[in-house]
Amino acid sequence: MTKRHVSLPPEAEEGLNAFLTDVDERLTAATKPDREESTCEVVQDVLVDLYGDREAYERWQAGKAISPAERVRLQGYDPCNATLEAEYYAEKDESRFERSKHLQWLWRQFDATPMADNVAFALRFRQMLATHLFDEAGENLRLFKGISFSYGHNITIGDNTVVHDDVHLDDRGKLTIGDRVSISDGAHIYSHDHDVVDQTEVRNFHTRIEDDARVTFDAMVRAGCVVGENSIVGSRASVQGDVPAHHIVVGSPAKSVRVKPGYEDEAAPIAESLTNRQDDREIPYELPEDLDVFDEFGRDTGGPVHPHERP
Repeated sequence: MTKRHVSLPPEAEEGLNAFLTDVDERLTAATKPDREESTCEVVQDVLVDLYGDREAYERWQAGKAISPAERVRLQGYDPCNATLEAEYYAEKDESRFERSKHLQWLWRQFDATPMADNVAFALRFRQMLATHLFDEAGENLRLFKGISFSYGHNITIGDNTVVHDDVHLDDRGKLTIGDRVSISDGAHIYSHDHDVVDQTEVRNFHTRIEDDARVTFDAMVRAGCVVGENSIVGSRASVQGDVPAHHIVVGSPAKSVRVKPGYEDEAAPIAESLTNRQDDREIPYELPEDLDVFDEFGRDTGGPVHPHERP
């Protein structure tokens, strides 16, 4: 599809560049030993201004009276006053997650502002944030609204890749996305799985989406799978094994139905089903010895739970 170039008016462009440069430089400086402000403080300050709450925030900081609702709102700009689901994951790298959480909070709260719908502004803001949040972030990324992550810091993404609205990129394990990849609205790509008997037992894997692949609307890629180069995952497909390069897969579970025209000589033959190589890509981890373990479902995880044994 051919697209046209679109640009903001000069005054708006100038303001956008000044804002992006300021936040980028402050986030970079926050990683230095001689930093003047932490990542948490940068995030809080930026959100106060993005939400237009500077007057109320300064009134609160000065010890003046504010309502309980105002206090909760103002406290919410500080990522240290919030928890994310991934914060409860026992195996996470605590030192890496601290900064990732703050950056992810800025990403999510930005997406709740009116500016998130200004494509020219929002794409460049998320590109800048991605260079701080992801393990590696390529150039010319198009990262749209509502993208969610587990941590963010276990994601590597290549150049000229587009991730559309409301995509979930699970990097509880490791997620590698190549160059020129397209991931459509509502897709879910996983890098962790739960045991079928003990739901609290988690295994992490390395999931890969290779160069020029397309994962289309509302599709799901299971942890530890590889979506091969130049392949297509059809709408609402459920990928349970490796997608061969140049193949088109559809259905649940996804099966190869054809090879992209022109690639017949390069592609592997169409097989009856996709091969699951998940075990080859497991990422082992160790839990801290002093971990206070709990089962959120309140079950005895020593064996299967039968309906008649439930309280």
